Amino acid sequence: MAFLNFDASQVDPSVAYEAIPADKYLVEITDSETKPTKNGNGTLLQFEYTVIEGEYKNRKVWDRLCIKHTNQQTVKIALANLSAICHAVGVMKPQDSAELHHIPFLVTVKCKSDDSGEIRNEVKAYAKYESPFKQQSPEPQSETYPQAPPEDATPPWAR
Repeated sequence: MAFLNFDASQVDPSVAYEAIPADKYLVEITDSETKPTKNGNGTLLQFEYTVIEGEYKNRKVWDRLCIKHTNQQTVKIALANLSAICHAVGVMKPQDSAELHHIPFLVTVKCKSDDSGEIRNEVKAYAKYESPFKQQSPEPQSETYPQAPPEDATPPWAR
């Protein structure tokens, strides 16, 4: 028996998370690490992405890039994906994966069935995020009259 001094009313219960639907999501990298492959003949760069807006805000998606491996095609694909991530976040020569963290970008997520038949997410594409609220430079104004008056200068409520 273990002594517990715990109040379950003070902690939200865990919930089972299922894969998020296939779509494009605005994310940021919130964690990254390197780890050996299962068979030990390579190195994975694992990214944790956190969705930062919409219905699935705060949900996590993981991505593994096999950056060192005996199969050169596997490495080529992983490095191309890493390049796409760097382009998407605007960091072209990172010395550490932490330099890629907390910069919004878009990922395209697909759903894939794993060996056990469970649906899991897989990241298939990366893209730069263009904010819809970008500052636009004001239109140049005429020197003689800053703004042209409307054709009918009568206010709408007086028409």
